[in-house]
Amino acid sequence: MRLLALALVTLIALLQYPLWLGKGSWLRVWEIDQQLRVQRETNQKLQSRNAALDAEVRDLKQGLEAVEERARSELGMVKRDEIFFQILEPRRGGPGSLPQNAR
Repeated sequence: MRLLALALVTLIALLQYPLWLGKGSWLRVWEIDQQLRVQRETNQKLQSRNAALDAEVRDLKQGLEAVEERARSELGMVKRDEIFFQILEPRRGGPGSLPQNAR
């Protein structure tokens, strides 16, 4: 009887091994689930970025206002017969600035 009980316990242990430690174990499923969650978050961020870029491309293709705005902000361009004033803040401690006690 004792031998039969030992054989059954051994058989149960052998059947449980793949469930807990094998290729398709619970631990492996949990790890893959974590990786899947991280990948979905990454995909969501990338989809949002792609949607914003797509909207910007459509805007640039359809209207001249977006092209003009981009030329002004990124390239510093001005329209014909337009006057551009640039106001610079005085630099502190740089060349041409007054010493602290002279102010």
